This record gives sequence, structure tokens and C-alpha cells, in this order.
Amino acid sequence: MSFKIVRFNCCGMDVHKDIIVATVGITDHTSLITDYHQESFTSLNSDLYRLCDWLDSFECKEVCMESTGKYWIPIFNVLEDHGIKVCLAHPKYTKAIKGKKTDKKDSKWICDLYKHDMVKGSFIPPKAIRALREIARYYRKLVGMDSSESNRYQNCMSVSNLGIGSVFKDVNGKSASRIMDAIMEAEDESCLSDEDILKLVHSNCKKKDKVLDAIRGAHIESDTKFKIKVISMHKKELANHIEACLTEMFKRAQPYFDQFIHITEITGISLISAILIISEIGVDMSVWENARQLCCWAGLTPANNESAGKKKSVRISKAGQYLKPLLVQCALAAIKNPKGYFGIKYRRIKKRRGHKKAIIAVARMMLICIYHMILTGESFKPSDYDELMNPNPKHFKELSVSDAIDFLKEKGVDIETIKAAYSNTDPPPKQTISVQTA
Repeated sequence: MSFKIVRFNCCGMDVHKDIIVATVGITDHTSLITDYHQESFTSLNSDLYRLCDWLDSFECKEVCMESTGKYWIPIFNVLEDHGIKVCLAHPKYTKAIKGKKTDKKDSKWICDLYKHDMVKGSFIPPKAIRALREIARYYRKLVGMDSSESNRYQNCMSVSNLGIGSVFKDVNGKSASRIMDAIMEAEDESCLSDEDILKLVHSNCKKKDKVLDAIRGAHIESDTKFKIKVISMHKKELANHIEACLTEMFKRAQPYFDQFIHITEITGISLISAILIISEIGVDMSVWENARQLCCWAGLTPANNESAGKKKSVRISKAGQYLKPLLVQCALAAIKNPKGYFGIKYRRIKKRRGHKKAIIAVARMMLICIYHMILTGESFKPSDYDELMNPNPKHFKELSVSDAIDFLKEKGVDIETIKAAYSNTDPPPKQTISVQTA
């Protein structure tokens, strides 16, 4: 079995933390015989530049390598700056046969796959989008850390019999924070009078009468008090870091401001959500074949898993670990309006498929809308928007028997059968019939 050679001069790389094994395959156009040249390099900067010079000596400008952890990133950056086209492949597309795996054989195997164009490259956005993506992902990590600390803070209250979480919706709000600061500063609970505590509560609090009941009788152990102090300090630090990340994100997102504002027309997508989405998919939609490929990349479409005529699990893949949760959050915000476009879509699907599948379906619809809005510059208006939001009532009009027979003739119904049924009817039918029309 022979495969067509697409690249007559290319390189395959097996990347590790400390070692890079590179294989250049040069194929003769006439005999189609490939000569292989192998060399090993370290991951130090000096060796990376020596790798570029080595590739230049063979006039090789196309390289394929696996996406191994974070080790591929410095190699990719150096090769990209050197003007070499890099195809970054997922390891599942380049996995060799067990028992025949060494670093040199893996490198040659990747070169052969790339030579015959049998490797599917991963999506790598431009450098500016990659930089924005790094800041955006770090911002999300910090927000997650802040949420975790808030949960620990509330757990400390629960184990100390402090019912502040039952009185206030937000235990990190102004009133709750003031009360907790006063309790932590006081040496003993008896030092705080009822008047002092009530002064700390905002006048608009609806459960002001229950504040004293939530605090009295509480007992904070020394270890819990220490945890609360450390958590409070950590949350203040995280708030500063989150604000710094937001400032940096908005600076780097300024060149793409029009695209961000454009997709905020979609219900459920805020400005920050728009920045996070664009940081993952970029602003150039031409890199995707269609909206379906983008949805597959984001892990929002059912998988194909069929063998011997039997369909096995078709659940969505684990892809899109950053983009998918973000779109699901946007979808949850969009369906809060039951009369909105996505709210109607969600409730229709939920009746048949349940909440989880319905929310994934809405997230996929939102991503398709984002794709087309960025690609064409059109406003948010799906093809079925008018029909869904302003359904036309069904109109009925009465026809005489002769008109009804003519109508049935147009539909291909046997008229003799209709006449026989009409003549044998006792009592005779009414002389009009209701027919639905558009």
C-alpha cells in the first residue's frame, strides 16, 4: 500500500523535557526514495538556535512535533521566529506501535506521517492572541482560587456556629465583613454589645432582627481563628492580583475591541466573557473549515462511536477544557429569560433530553452564532429568530364542499372515494369544512 508524498523536505521531532530528537526526511522527486538525517539536541537556548541552523543546512522549512506538556512552547517560539512553519500534532495522531518505540524511531515515524500529510495539526492562534490567552487563563485561575477561599471562609463560620451565612446572602459583603472583623478583634464575645453589632448592619438588611441570634453562642477555636485571618489576608491579595490581570487583559484586548463589543449582542455574554472567548478562539475564523469544526474543537458536539452497526457512547469529548465551561456559564445566564431566544430553545430541548444536554446544546448554538458574527460582521439574528420570537397564529378558513374537493384533488386524493363517503353519510354532513392555511 503506497501513500502520496506531499512534503518532499520536512522534519519530525520527538520532544522531551531535556532532549529533542529531530529527523529530516528528504525525498527524491524521481525515485521517491527518502534519505533521513537524525540529530539530537538539548532544550537549552543555545541548542535550540543550533537546531534552527541544522534545519537551514537541509533547507527544511516545515516541522512537525507532538504537543508534549509545556515543553513544546519554547521550541515553537524559536522556530516561529526563525520563519519555520510548525505543525503541532496531538499525541493521539502520532502514536507509534507498542514494542517499536524509541526516541529515534518516534522522530522518524512523525517525519513519515507528516511527509504523507497524515497528521492533523492543532489550532495555534497568533502571538498576540496567545499572550492574551495566557493572561485570561491566569485570571480565571485566580478567580477560582478566590472562590475556593470564600468556601473555606464560610466553612470556618459553620464549624464555629456562626450563622452569618443564613442571614446574609454574601458572607463577603460589607455588613458581614464588618461583623466578622469586630468578632475577630474582640477578645471575648461578651465585649460586643447588641447595639455595637447592630450598628455594623446596613439599614436595608431584611433579616436585621436575626443577626444577634446568628452570632450569640458561637465559639471560635484558636485554629479556626488563625485560618480566618489567613484566608482574609489571602483574599485581599487575590483581589489585587485579579484587578491587575483585568487591567492587563483590557490593555491587550484593545486592538480587538470591536469584535468583543460585537459578540456582546448575544444574551448572556458580558464584556469579560467576550474577551475570554476571543482569547481562546481568536478573531480569524478562516482557520476553521466551518462552524461545526469549531464546535468539535470546543468539545460541544456528540462523538461518532459505531462498530458493527451498533452505536456506542456518543457523549461529548473532553476537549475545550477552558472554552467549554465558559460557554456553559454564558448559556446558564442566557436561559434565565424564559421568553428570550435561548430560553425558548433550552426549554424545548429540556423536555425531551434533560437539563445537561439542553445546556450543552445552547452553548453550541452560542458558539455557532459567535463564529458567524465574527466571520461576516452581521448582527445577532439567527435564521429562525423571527419565527421563534414572533410566531404567526394558525389561520383557518371555511371552504364549501366543492372547494374542499378541489383542494383535495390538488393533494392527489381519490375524489370518487370522497363522493362515495359523502353520499353514504347519514345524516348529511355540513356544507363547510375548516382547512388550515399558511
